[in-house]
Amino acid sequence: MFATEEPTRPRLPRPARKLVLGFLAAIAVGTILLRLPWSTPDGRGLSLPDALFTATSAVCVTGLVVVDIGSALSHFGQGVVLALIQAGGLGIMTVSTVFALMVGKRIGLGERLTMQEAIGGFGLAGLVRLTRMVVVAMLAIEAMGALALTALFAREFPFPRALYYGVFHAVSAFCNAGFSLFSTSLQAYSGDILVNLVFMVLIVLGGIGFYVLAELWQHGQRLSLHSRLAIAVSVALIVVGTLVVLGLEWENPATLGALAPGERLLASLFQSVTPRTAGFNTIPTGMLREGTLFFLIALMLIGASPGSTGGGIKTTTFWMLLAAVRSTLAGRTEIVVFERRLGRELTDKAIVIFVLAIAVVSLTALVLSLTEQATFIQVLFEAASAFGTVGLSTGITSELSLAGRLLLPLTMFVGRLGPVTVAMAITQRRRATTVRYPEDRVMVG
Repeated sequence: MFATEEPTRPRLPRPARKLVLGFLAAIAVGTILLRLPWSTPDGRGLSLPDALFTATSAVCVTGLVVVDIGSALSHFGQGVVLALIQAGGLGIMTVSTVFALMVGKRIGLGERLTMQEAIGGFGLAGLVRLTRMVVVAMLAIEAMGALALTALFAREFPFPRALYYGVFHAVSAFCNAGFSLFSTSLQAYSGDILVNLVFMVLIVLGGIGFYVLAELWQHGQRLSLHSRLAIAVSVALIVVGTLVVLGLEWENPATLGALAPGERLLASLFQSVTPRTAGFNTIPTGMLREGTLFFLIALMLIGASPGSTGGGIKTTTFWMLLAAVRSTLAGRTEIVVFERRLGRELTDKAIVIFVLAIAVVSLTALVLSLTEQATFIQVLFEAASAFGTVGLSTGITSELSLAGRLLLPLTMFVGRLGPVTVAMAITQRRRATTVRYPEDRVMVG
């Protein structure tokens, strides 16, 4: 039997198209600003590849850098990076929606669909109210984080510099960007409990998802299944990650072995939190054992929760994959959690996301292995870090070839928007056919 589809004009899905074009526009503006003479202390501005790489990393809240942000950029350049981080973390379309609300513009159906795609949610009702709540919560959390970090940094820096560092790192941490004004990230604070705690709280709150934050904000409301799953999986990954890093690196003199027992536990906890798209590090990532690097790659691929400032395939997607495997092995046809049945379409989408993510990371690592002078675990780690919008690196980012400096921004872009969103934005939407074909079977496994 043959099926035909009615011809339609090629067109892009509106929400996906808007998101892609919005992020591209922000990257273009950031690149131009970082090229200006005022962006660097020497008055030359960044080169085009470096400016493009830095702008993309900031908008996609990744944190991979080819130049030292603290020394290679002026205060103007650092301000540009900070603005790009804030816009990228909140979402370009969410920012434009906020400005539209401020000038009294009516938010139409197209804008609501785009907002739903950007910040999550299960329907169009209440999206404007959710957006307002997200913005207020984000600014409030960042403000409290900035105050806490300012007080902590003031112990060793003059107040103006402490305030500057506090604001920059609070925004970077909550947006899970991983940009730091310190050349060694947070390695100088590996044993500082308070600094570690503030950063971890900001990272977790930024990565848990705006929808979850909105539900937590509304006291007394029973959490939805999505929020309970996002919180449970996040906590489980943090606990398991801490134990694995602690076990693998306990006797490594270049990482945990050089610290006191209590500091080893603290550093392991931090290294379990930060691969979930944050990108800060308190121990030298390049000195980690290969087994630890491989485990961190898995955490980076999982990433944060949906509708958050982070990337990766997302925690709930990871849980859906595990639940599907468990159900298949148990001979069940349905996935049930907390006395709720989940539809088959969710499993299908999770599988598509996972396959596309593995394909993007594998292809990126393959190309980098041909263009860069580095081991395969290093280029695989770099590829996973870019896709997961993490920002951790074994130290090869600043030494990337021109091909690598052009490829990784593309990987960051796909990772931030999501491979499905990008795929939808570059493919045609066809009308569904009403013809149903006969069923048959093939052998698998």
